[in-house]
Amino acid sequence: MVDTPKELKYAETHEWARDEGDGVVAIGITDYAQTELGDVVYVELPEVGDQLAAGEEAGAVESVKAASDIYAPVSGEVIAINEVLEDEPETINDSPYGDGWFYKLKMSDPSELDGLLSAQEYIASTEED
Repeated sequence: MVDTPKELKYAETHEWARDEGDGVVAIGITDYAQTELGDVVYVELPEVGDQLAAGEEAGAVESVKAASDIYAPVSGEVIAINEVLEDEPETINDSPYGDGWFYKLKMSDPSELDGLLSAQEYIASTEED
């Protein structure tokens, strides 16, 4: 059983967004995504200062099984990246919703969060795969 916290919002491309307040969201990939990928061995993250549009490619994740692009679930400016992942990409497997976050965005349009999936909707979308 994969973990899908109810307080987060989800993109159909398997990213999650956690509202950190003041228009900032933390972004990572879901437990479902990391389980499907297997052991993560490399992560490519955006640069601090990058402007990302919702749905735009923001980096990549490589595992022993596959490589997958990661996308920005909402628009905004990258204000922080999780530098731990450069040396310890397996943190994504160990803690996809905690220490395995990818980057933080200052949202340009916080209402975009409303367009993302709830935990229940995301779970339903993964069952359709």
